[in-house]
Amino acid sequence: MEDALEKQIAFIKEIDKLKYIQRKTRLFNSDRHENDAEHSWHLAMMAIVLSSHSNHEIDMLKVIKMLLIHDIVEIDAGDTFLFDTTKNHTNTEEELKAAERIFGILPEDQAKELIAIWTEFETGETKEAKFAKAMDRFEPMLQNASNNGGTWREFNVPYEAVIEKKQKIKDGATNIWDYARNMVDKYYGK
Repeated sequence: MEDALEKQIAFIKEIDKLKYIQRKTRLFNSDRHENDAEHSWHLAMMAIVLSSHSNHEIDMLKVIKMLLIHDIVEIDAGDTFLFDTTKNHTNTEEELKAAERIFGILPEDQAKELIAIWTEFETGETKEAKFAKAMDRFEPMLQNASNNGGTWREFNVPYEAVIEKKQKIKDGATNIWDYARNMVDKYYGK
């Protein structure tokens, strides 16, 4: 029991590093960049508030777990900007190694559970993963809209790229996608 507690505390200390991973997006109406810990917390709260908009009945505890842990791998792998044209934003071997190392700090049963939940999110095939991914894609859109285009403007992201990368929202929450699409159309003058 004491060994398990030591491992759990070591994990808690390790994930504090998530607070230092800076994202490209900025906080609402702000010049300050969001960090991964703030992002994860915000997504979990969004899921709670917006769960009635999910396309399906979902296990909210699983969704919240996904959203709180999905970016922990970025402690080792770093944050990849969704619109990066040189590095693909799909699951990489580097991220899997990070998941195994970081979650592997925990006792074996907890490590297996969190790796399985992280993998389910990354694969994006279950109704919970689709809704969690919808939240992950929607939050930066709201931030960009509040910051006069934010990263869309800063990195000259074309309208078509935004639509292509963000339309996965509809897989988890169709009416949130409709809202998001209207927001993008308005920004780009469509």
